[in-house]
Amino acid sequence: MSLSRAAAPRRLVVAITGATGALYGIRLLQMLRRVGGVESHLLISSAGWLNIQHELQLTKDEVHPLADVVHSVRDIGASIASGSFATAGMVIAPCSMKTLASVAHGLSDNLITRAADVTLKERRRLVLLVRETPFNLAHLRNMTAVTEMGGVIFPPLPAFYQRPASIEEMVDHSVAHVLDLFSLGEPLSPAWPGLRGSVDE
Repeated sequence: MSLSRAAAPRRLVVAITGATGALYGIRLLQMLRRVGGVESHLLISSAGWLNIQHELQLTKDEVHPLADVVHSVRDIGASIASGSFATAGMVIAPCSMKTLASVAHGLSDNLITRAADVTLKERRRLVLLVRETPFNLAHLRNMTAVTEMGGVIFPPLPAFYQRPASIEEMVDHSVAHVLDLFSLGEPLSPAWPGLRGSVDE
């Protein structure tokens, strides 16, 4: 008798760290609400809070309700610190270079990097929206290390073929693409239709 593989649980861990682009994490949480049926677990570093307040002027009372469960980054005994707590994976949006380095070297020095380590060791999907330019060699090597461990490096670069009319549209396109990587439902990002007409060679 063959055993069928259990469906991936509809839980997603979302972390916001101290890189510019806090809007990516906030829009991801909002889009998860629209998808429905996905239990979100939120982590925000102290530097992440600084950016949320500076870039978006949002308070904890406005951000916390966007998630189903909010964890302190210091709570290393939280459910998401164990591989026995099944999830579909984790997104760090945005991901600072410090957090990237901690993940690349398996430091598990707070709940964000511990949850990322658990995601990798359990062979679940980990997506890092890294934010820094230009990259130095340490950044590139850390990205390579995470990729070799099975993580996905996803710099949130804007796509212009959709002809976005606002920053929000560019952010939403990236966030939809990220969520599609987890196969939580119907695709959120529009499929590329191809270019009309011919191109001379």
